[in-house]
Amino acid sequence: MSEQVLEQELILSEKTEGHRVILFNDHVNSFDYVIDTLVEVCEHDPIQAEQCSNIVHYKGKCDVKSGDKRKLIPICNELLRRGLTAELS
Repeated sequence: MSEQVLEQELILSEKTEGHRVILFNDHVNSFDYVIDTLVEVCEHDPIQAEQCSNIVHYKGKCDVKSGDKRKLIPICNELLRRGLTAELS
């Protein structure tokens, strides 16, 4: 592939896949609640949700979903509505 084609593909992927929902540790919600919420809202499997919960607990934050911004906005809003601390970046 030419450099121009690769560069165009990179730009396209950044536009569509460059956003993420970040979940932050809040010292309020239980592990079980966070896990259940990630399964329901982010469509994580239980193991993935548990791993994300542990990362949030020990590191303070974790990317829980990435992709197109239009699809992530309702996910981030639902996490916030359920009392979790999240942001879209």
